[in-house]
Amino acid sequence: MLIERYNEVKKHVEEACKRVGRDPREVTVIAVSKTKPLEMVEELRKEKVLDFGENKVQEIRDKYANISWPVRWHLIGHLQTNKIKYIVDKVALIHSVDSIKLAQAIDKEAAKHDVKEVPILIQVNFAHEDTKFGLNPEDVFDVVKEISALEHVKIKGLMQIAPFVDNPEDNRKYFRAMKQLSVDINNKNFDNVDMSILSMGMTNDYEIAVEEGATMVRVGTAIFGERNYNI
Repeated sequence: MLIERYNEVKKHVEEACKRVGRDPREVTVIAVSKTKPLEMVEELRKEKVLDFGENKVQEIRDKYANISWPVRWHLIGHLQTNKIKYIVDKVALIHSVDSIKLAQAIDKEAAKHDVKEVPILIQVNFAHEDTKFGLNPEDVFDVVKEISALEHVKIKGLMQIAPFVDNPEDNRKYFRAMKQLSVDINNKNFDNVDMSILSMGMTNDYEIAVEEGATMVRVGTAIFGERNYNI
């Protein structure tokens, strides 16, 4: 059942790529397994699914310690500085870096844990939503420049959480602006900065995100079903 849902998402990604002339191999589907049991992750892992997203540090710690086969864990939720030490050597990518202070703390913990490089994305809040983390777009250039000087942190691109909307088309403008921002940053030729990843798009709008340049989409509900946040 899970692999059928995952493959359905992959099919929609391929169709979105075809509509705009992209290679589907450019897009990674991250199966967002937050609040879901390890057994579900294991079921997909047996089908060669490798990339899983979690919101909470504790969930990554627990699943990392107990999973049968290695996977690539993506931290997609807000990261507190006092919890970096628990996952700095366990994640493939931290999507949610939204301050110089956080990047500096990651750099410090990486040195302590002998981690040569921690790949990160800079989280941008294009819609200026008070309920969401992320930098204002106008602040991104200065933050990227500052973080680029850190020894153990490597900027790989940008991430955004678009507004929850009834019509996915309403988010196209944010995805398009995100793509343009990544191009503008790339043109600055900052040392130690790579803009190859655009993490944007979730269950309700990932096809629009792919059409506008997403290279990673974070899909949970369409793969794992609805979540019960009361358990």
